[in-house]
Amino acid sequence: QVQLVESGGGLVQAGGSLRLSCAASGRAFSSYAMGWFRQAPGKEREFVAAITWSGGNTDYADSVNGRFTISRDNAKNTVYLQMNSLKPEDTAVYYCAARKYYDSTPTAWDMYDYWGQGTQVTVSS
Repeated sequence: QVQLVESGGGLVQAGGSLRLSCAASGRAFSSYAMGWFRQAPGKEREFVAAITWSGGNTDYADSVNGRFTISRDNAKNTVYLQMNSLKPEDTAVYYCAARKYYDSTPTAWDMYDYWGQGTQVTVSS
């Protein structure tokens, strides 16, 4: 079983930045496509960003494209989400997800095999 642990969430003012990290267990991290999703109160889980196991291809939701950057360090079994120019509407619980043996960028929540517990991001106006 793969375990994912998110960190780096917190409270920031609009226009500020945060960097989220997701540390993965297991020895096959480099074979996992990784993604970030978020869920705001009263709303459905929303795709944010994804990256292939090679790191050569990324995909972003229109709402974050140009502001957020997903990256990975396979030597550290870690995926990151750099969040710049944060807006109040970015407030949500952010979840890390992994898809085994899949060198693509899944954008649907049901395409992922494993999920972290989430980290809260709150952006004040």
